[in-house]
Amino acid sequence: MNEEFMSALDQIEKEKRIPREVIFEALESALVSSYKKNFGSNQNVDVELNKETGEVKLFTVKDIVELVENPPFEISLSEARQVNPTYQIGEIFRDEVTPKDFGRIAAQTAKQVVIQRIKDAERDILYDEFIDRENEIITGQIQRVNRGNVYVDLGKTEAILPPSEQIEGESYEQGKRYKMLLLEVKKTTKGPQIVLSRSHPSLIKRLFELEVPEISQGIVEIFSIAREAGSRAKIAVFSKDEEIDPLGACVGHKGNRVKAIVDELYDEKIDIVIWSKDIAEFIANSLSPSKVIEVMVNNDEKSAVVIVPDYQLSLAIGKEGQNARLAAKLTNWKIDIKSESQYNDLQGGYDAEEKQYEEYYGTEEDEAEEFDGEENEVR
Repeated sequence: MNEEFMSALDQIEKEKRIPREVIFEALESALVSSYKKNFGSNQNVDVELNKETGEVKLFTVKDIVELVENPPFEISLSEARQVNPTYQIGEIFRDEVTPKDFGRIAAQTAKQVVIQRIKDAERDILYDEFIDRENEIITGQIQRVNRGNVYVDLGKTEAILPPSEQIEGESYEQGKRYKMLLLEVKKTTKGPQIVLSRSHPSLIKRLFELEVPEISQGIVEIFSIAREAGSRAKIAVFSKDEEIDPLGACVGHKGNRVKAIVDELYDEKIDIVIWSKDIAEFIANSLSPSKVIEVMVNNDEKSAVVIVPDYQLSLAIGKEGQNARLAAKLTNWKIDIKSESQYNDLQGGYDAEEKQYEEYYGTEEDEAEEFDGEENEVR
């Protein structure tokens, strides 16, 4: 190694942000391995690397003992004193063993170490850059599709959109650009593996933050999101400012804000509802666009019975139960939907059973009178 190599290290340190010390540590370890590999030595070897000139020296390192039991790692006192008469038992013996042509091997090894370190550093830089962007929106260009996986060009690196994170029915054409959620960044030996999503509920949240200034400013907040990607989603919002209508802010003038999000999501339908501290009101809102007559809640079981007009029952439940299912996810409550006539029939059944019971067993008032009579007889 020479001055040219040392100046190259300085340049790498500036451009790639790799400290010289990191390269030197890796280089010293690699030089020991190269020495043992090229010269068939199993000795304990130490490297001295001049960090100014790049000069390399190799030393065999052994413990000085009275009786040698492990020759590659031990040396007798008498043998050690042939090199230096001042050596004592228990000290470390060092003797230079640098081969004549080791400079060429050192230069080749140094080149390989530096190249590897540059690759490692670039991977670390990429990882650090993307790990800070997890759960954010990123725009990528479709590169190719292979076995269901969609590979996306992010400029500096490639990311993957697995089948589980794709919108059902959406086609991913090569060269087309999409907004996606940066779901996860994994550190691997081949560099960062970046996983994207088009189906995650957080993608809708980030899209609303982009399209609705009141949300990005924190005036309007998103309470919860329920989504069945590619089909329908519900989003519950509320406003911290009484003068700001959260529903109007999200919909936008003539629906332009929500339309931009729907267009981005393969025409996925989005219901925007108002969140309320009153859980009965929130559950009623969550079943939009259906009208609700009454909501009866059971706080202990986090369940509710919802009464809707007869003509609104199918709308409240939705196709294949989707509206009710999304409402339950949005509120995190179990919801049982009944039409008004169904509820009245049930109530009628309960009233008839109660009447039969009272006719047979009597009412609570009858029981109380009978008990008082018994007491009087005893007296």
